[in-house]
Amino acid sequence: MDQDPHCTAERELLEAVRGITTFSITAPPDEEKNQPKAEISCEVSKENPEKDHLQDSSASLSPNSSMTTKELQEYWRNEKSQCRQVKLLFEIPSTRIVEHHLSKYVVYKIIILQTGSFDGNKSVIERRYSDFEKLHRSLLEDFSEEMEDVTFPKKAVTGNFTVEIINERKLAFKDYLRLLYSMKYIRRSKKFIDFLTKPELQEAYGCLRGGQYNKALEILLEVIGLQERLTRGNPVLIVPTLCAIVVCHKDLGNSASAFEYGEKALSYLSVRNSHRYYIPLLEAMITLAYELGKDFLSLQEKLEEWKAKKDPVRVFSLKELAVREYVK
Repeated sequence: MDQDPHCTAERELLEAVRGITTFSITAPPDEEKNQPKAEISCEVSKENPEKDHLQDSSASLSPNSSMTTKELQEYWRNEKSQCRQVKLLFEIPSTRIVEHHLSKYVVYKIIILQTGSFDGNKSVIERRYSDFEKLHRSLLEDFSEEMEDVTFPKKAVTGNFTVEIINERKLAFKDYLRLLYSMKYIRRSKKFIDFLTKPELQEAYGCLRGGQYNKALEILLEVIGLQERLTRGNPVLIVPTLCAIVVCHKDLGNSASAFEYGEKALSYLSVRNSHRYYIPLLEAMITLAYELGKDFLSLQEKLEEWKAKKDPVRVFSLKELAVREYVK
């Protein structure tokens, strides 16, 4: 008897996905009853909670025979996207010399590209020698072993502003960033991520506090793409930026855009309702949903559910919370 082609395709997909699950990490036999098995992982990392604080997000549920062909195909696509590491390239195409009062320094223009993006997802930032130097000293404190063979371009006694020295440093800093990014624990570290994003975020939040919502929004929208690529394993880290974007759109009267970014932030907090942004975001989303004629009752239920479980405490509004970010 001929086999049903749909059943055959379903079985083939199921077998292919099961093949991946053979790489899952499981607890030792004597601990299996007390510890849940780890989900599918794209790479086995050494246990180091201090350095590897940015854990990869959990894999989706394992496939089962009740899945339809379409569901299995979607599962397979999700697994492949989780295993595909986002790789970034660093280019330093130009520099400029800045003279400010009695100081003089070189600013390096850094372009960060996602491989295969055809420049569609590039980010452009500027950093000076002292910024690189500060990063290097800071990383040595936490990653002395990993940084053992990493060389840092030293300042010359003279000629720091000659074309030859500047061009040498352009190449050196490009290789330096590439090498740092190649090391998993460093590229996931807060210090490395802050080096690439914090100055712009500080400027954006300064604009937000000053009521310059258009300028703040412009900077935040540029930074969020880079943040997403740098923190792909732990998207909760970008929730404050997403919420700042919500605040800007809301104050500019762009309710639909504010709701869109709010939904994204809320999805990242679905299992983190103890997060400081959860309730302020939920309250803002209820207001936005009501304005837009969307379903706000389900959001209201979540809010009431949270209030029933927690002791009453003062909660800042989303805007009050956002303006407190990066306050020195």
